[in-house]
Amino acid sequence: MKKVIFLLFVLGITSVNAQNAKTLLDQVSQKVKSYNNIVLGFKYAINNPAENVSQETRGEVTLQGNKYLLNLMGTEQMYDGKKLYVVIPEDEEINISSQDEDDENSITPSKMLTFYEDGYSYKMDIVQDVNGRKIQFVKLTPIDSRSDLKEVLLGIDKQTKHIYKMIQKQNNGSNVTFTVTSFKTNQPLSETLFTFDESKYDNYYINRLD
Repeated sequence: MKKVIFLLFVLGITSVNAQNAKTLLDQVSQKVKSYNNIVLGFKYAINNPAENVSQETRGEVTLQGNKYLLNLMGTEQMYDGKKLYVVIPEDEEINISSQDEDDENSITPSKMLTFYEDGYSYKMDIVQDVNGRKIQFVKLTPIDSRSDLKEVLLGIDKQTKHIYKMIQKQNNGSNVTFTVTSFKTNQPLSETLFTFDESKYDNYYINRLD
């Protein structure tokens, strides 16, 4: 009898934990969707001890609906809602392709702040104090057992309900970490920001992948 009561107690705690995590994630989602646009500065780090890989760089991304403009590691990626344009100045090359927005295993910039809405189970994790800010982490586990992701840790500022950090732990031992360094909303954006102008790249090789 005691074992049954203990099991019910544990299940009750687990259920409350998951509900608290869902409530927090819903608040984050509502906050994100209330903005016309978001401009993020971030640090991007990848670490894989088995392959002796450790790299950190900085980037910036502008988000508006499902469109985005990403500058990272010397390349520019622009998604206009239909096509993805990857501009590589070093090689004077542009790759143009379609992007599957419905791929649950892919955390694209346009889904970076809302990807957790589908395809994951979740529970509350640790709370960290970062320069006086309380960062609540939520652990997300992919429902699809075939996913390349083992789990995702999402750090949320408890006061602003903004995402501060995302840690992707992959099955191959790699960890990818995004840390937000600046968070601006409702910025004045050019009407052509998400429009690809081929005339600007006369000397570039354009590779149309589909």
